[in-house]
Amino acid sequence: MSQTIEASSLLSQMHALQNAASGAGAFAAPSEDARFTKLFGDMLDKASAQQQAAREIANAFEIGQSDTDLSDVMIAMQKANVSFAALTQVRNKLVQAYQDIMQMPI
Repeated sequence: MSQTIEASSLLSQMHALQNAASGAGAFAAPSEDARFTKLFGDMLDKASAQQQAAREIANAFEIGQSDTDLSDVMIAMQKANVSFAALTQVRNKLVQAYQDIMQMPI
């Protein structure tokens, strides 16, 4: 159940990024830039926290803590993987948009 909540949370964040990236004008107000930067930074922090949590759960499983199951380790690793893949796709889209803008004739 928590996996679907995390996936829906990730989807809503990606939609928010998409909405922020497709602003109405070519020049955004500084407050909009700050919101996009904060949103992207929050997503980066969350992905980093998920990777750290996955590492901690994996280490707990490796040393044999009784309350850690293999399924918990696998779920945590997949959450971190999906989060990182989403950030990679956002980065790829941003780089592509930048390259498209730089190749526009003046």
